[in-house]
Amino acid sequence: MTSESLLQTTLTAAVEAGNEIMKVYTSPEADWEVERKADNSPLTLADRKAHAVIADFLNPTPYPLLSEEGQHDDYALRRDWERLWIVDPLDGTKEFLKRNGEFTVNIALVERGVPVMGVIYVPVARVLYWGHTAAFADGAAAWRAEVGAEGNLLRQVRLPLADQPGRPYTVVASRSHLSAETQAFVDGVRASHPDVELHSAGSSLKICLVAEGRADIYPRLAPTMEWDTAAGHAIALGAGCEVVDAATGRAVVYNKPDLHNPFFIVRRPGND
Repeated sequence: MTSESLLQTTLTAAVEAGNEIMKVYTSPEADWEVERKADNSPLTLADRKAHAVIADFLNPTPYPLLSEEGQHDDYALRRDWERLWIVDPLDGTKEFLKRNGEFTVNIALVERGVPVMGVIYVPVARVLYWGHTAAFADGAAAWRAEVGAEGNLLRQVRLPLADQPGRPYTVVASRSHLSAETQAFVDGVRASHPDVELHSAGSSLKICLVAEGRADIYPRLAPTMEWDTAAGHAIALGAGCEVVDAATGRAVVYNKPDLHNPFFIVRRPGND
């Protein structure tokens, strides 16, 4: 498959998965079939339906699928996967259950540990983000668009957005997982940016805010999994940002033996 066909497949898969999620989300009288996984995180009917849609689109491609709601093969098998899909069918299930709209569909294509293409769809807002590195297509790039009623893309813009004069230095943080370490990080930023503003958001939207240029930095000093960040990481790279290990400063990598991410920071280099 060509890069263009892979991207189009991924965009369509994300929007169609979002449509399935919205069928559940807009039917509060229906049984959402909420369960608790081994780590006590919630799993709903919407998670399962979105996974099924995405799997239908991606399974015919040449690359294996690693999805939060699918089978997690042992590293003894995965280590031979040069390219793979890393997917979170419904990122922000807690936000879904709170009905605040801040949940996303995340799909990434990862090559040798690096996310080379990623798509994030926000079903309630009908907003689509995507990006890729030069390893996927000619030149790194990222975009944001609205999705019309017929699935067409409206008001497509290149990321980052134009400069926003007068905007204070902005730190974006999790709405549901603001750790003591993150609060200490924000307090440290105030030393050089007394007017720092803290912006809270759910799911992978936090990475998108930095990629857009609406926020300057996103410190995630709390646990996450690879499927939480791979798509956003690709978009961040396409928009000229970086996603680095908070302890070492090295780029976060994927398809590791342990699928947990290190604590990390999303930022635009030189924008301190």
